[in-house]
Amino acid sequence: MAMYQNTSASNGPNSPRVTGFYDKASGSVQYVVVDEATKQCALIDVVQDFDPRAARSGFDSASEILEYVRAEGLSVQWVLDTHPHADHLMASTWLKEKTGAPNAIGVKARDIARLWAEYYNLPDAFNVDIDFDHLFADGDTFQLGNLDVKVMLSPGHTLGSITYAIGDAAFVHDTFMHVDSGTSRADFPGGSSKDLWDSLQAILALPDETRLFVGHDYPPVGDRQDPAWVATVAEHRANNKHIGGNVSEAEFRKLRDDRDATLALPDRMLHALQVNLRAGQLPPPEADGHSYYKIPANKF
Repeated sequence: MAMYQNTSASNGPNSPRVTGFYDKASGSVQYVVVDEATKQCALIDVVQDFDPRAARSGFDSASEILEYVRAEGLSVQWVLDTHPHADHLMASTWLKEKTGAPNAIGVKARDIARLWAEYYNLPDAFNVDIDFDHLFADGDTFQLGNLDVKVMLSPGHTLGSITYAIGDAAFVHDTFMHVDSGTSRADFPGGSSKDLWDSLQAILALPDETRLFVGHDYPPVGDRQDPAWVATVAEHRANNKHIGGNVSEAEFRKLRDDRDATLALPDRMLHALQVNLRAGQLPPPEADGHSYYKIPANKF
């Protein structure tokens, strides 16, 4: 079944065209970001299909996105992820192999890898310096076609999440949700509501017209039935359900912490982190040729 998709058009020079693809199973939004002048594109936070009941993975959704890229006459310049996701398996390595484009994530994925190596009791399992071609630090810049890209460290949801600011668009992953939903949880290992507040404020300091593209949506929300993932800085500053208006840091942190205390872990989390800290690769095959997940018992 084709994924729900929607496009936010370029607003002119230094403004990318952005098409989002919605993965209903995980509530994730995946992005194709296009420099109209060169037809170079970046793929951001693309999902690897996963059935947690059977521990079965695949790439039908990622293939659909590559079909879109081919149909639009685009060339993939970057395969980007904003953080090691807890709610889906990333398609980073597979996309790198299919497109020849380098893959990248934030440099603090090293710290996340050390943290989760302890949880899994796999001290030598993860080497993000080998599995990713680029590890971006706060303030780093690079090019997407003719567009300038700036990296912002945006911790809170994880300790190493990064935002990609590309012209008048910013890919803010699990910081904001859509305006009518609020913000993302901050209770995962290494996360904190204090860090999330600071990250949200830094994003809200971008120009008012900046389009913020979020990482998740879970409709229905109120009367809205379809997924939604883009709103401007000005719209979030005025109307975001959790942080809009004159909400204080203390009020936000209490709301966030109280809500997080009621949330269960994502059903893919313990499978996902050991894959995503390998850039979307399954654990190494064992003697029978099959990969096996290692799931810690009674740690969470």
